[in-house]
Order: sequence, then C-alpha cells, then structure tokens
Amino acid sequence: MHPIIRLVNRNITISVNPGFLIWQVIFPLIWIFVAGFAYTSLIDEVSFGTKNLSYPAFLASGMIGFNIMNSTLISGIIIWNDRRHGMFEQIMSGPFTRSNYILSNITTIAIVGLVSAALIAAVGYPVFFQSAEFSLVTIPLIVFSSIVGAILFGSIASIISAKLRSSEGFNVIINTVFIFFAFVSTAFYPAAGSPQPLATIFYLNPLTYLVDIIRAGIFGTITEFVILEMVVLIVLASILFVIATKLLTKMDF
Repeated sequence: MHPIIRLVNRNITISVNPGFLIWQVIFPLIWIFVAGFAYTSLIDEVSFGTKNLSYPAFLASGMIGFNIMNSTLISGIIIWNDRRHGMFEQIMSGPFTRSNYILSNITTIAIVGLVSAALIAAVGYPVFFQSAEFSLVTIPLIVFSSIVGAILFGSIASIISAKLRSSEGFNVIINTVFIFFAFVSTAFYPAAGSPQPLATIFYLNPLTYLVDIIRAGIFGTITEFVILEMVVLIVLASILFVIATKLLTKMDF
C-alpha cells in the first residue's frame, strides 16, 4: 500500500469517531431545524442574487460551508497530537517522509470536507429543495468548494498547530479564529443590511466566498462576482497551503 494512503487511513481512523460524527451532524441539525425556523419570526426572506430565499433555506445552504470549515479542524488536531505525543518521530522511523505526512493530511481534510458537504447537503435538502435550481454545474461547484475550502481552512489549522507549543494557546487560538470565521461571514446571515464596516469584514473572510459559491451552485445564481470569489478562494488556498507546507517541512517536532 502506498505510504500516503496508509497515512490517510491512519488519520481517518484516529479522527473520525462517533463523537466527531455526532458533532458533524447534530450541531448543523440544531442550527438548521431549530435556529433556522425559530428565526423566521425575525427574518422572513433573505435576498441572494436575484432570488428571495426563506431563512431556513439560506441557513441550510450556509451550513454546508460552515461544516466544511469546521471539519478541517482535524488537520490541526492531528499535527498537534503528533507533536505532543511523539507520534511524528515514530512515523518518520517507518517508510514515510515529511512530504508523505503533509500530503496525507491535505488528502484527509479534502476527503472529510467532501463527506461533510455531502452529509449536510443531504440533511438540508428538505429545507432548500423548493428554492433550488440544480444544473450541470451544481455538483462541480460543491465539489470545488469542498476541496478548495478544506485545503484553505486545513492550511490555517496546520499553520496554527505548527506555530504554537502550549496546549492552552493552541485551543484558545484555533477556536477563536474559527469562531470568528463562522460568525463574521454570510454563513448565518446576509451582508446586505449590515453596518458597512461589518459588511466589509464579511468579504475579508474566506468563509463568505465559500458559502456564496455553494449557494450559487444550489440556487442557480452564478454571476461574475461568484466567479471572482472562486478565483480569490483558489489564490488564498494556494498561498496558505504553501505557507503551511513550508512551516511543516521546517518544523522541529
């Protein structure tokens, strides 16, 4: 078996457990079917492109992107635990290289991102199917978002785990950063109508681009701006991936 495949199998085995799966399913379910319908008394419809969406439909599609981002935390956790417990030295004593290790982590988060997106799309489908306008580009856009988004946020998690040494600092920083990404984005509410400084920050957040692309694929609202968001997402993911790779290559485990 190829070394990268063996490491990917190892990463998935130690990361994907019942607790992780429950978190990946139950948390989005609460947001979609509790918060989503509860907030309809405050938010009747949300404008997205040329369409008006019910708030549950808007939220359910946003939760796909949120879950992709959330699932990539495992990248940082794997690296952190390997450093903390001396697992990296054991891996390097086998037929593995640092390149194998880095590529296996990226492959792992891409797989988990795809599975996570498919899971939430299936769960949220009853909520947004009436507004959906599926086309030949719907699935490719969701796959694109899942892979590029997973690499982008997985690289951020890897960078944080590579730079921090204390467990307290790691937990505080990584959770703070990902909470900021989650709630200062268009995953839960639209930028339109927000105070201008806050709306500007929304579009400095890569999660906004991720959920906009997913929504464009689901609701058939692909515009030039969405294509620009795809380009920005690719550029950011590439830059962060290079930074993460260099840090992991030079890092003293």
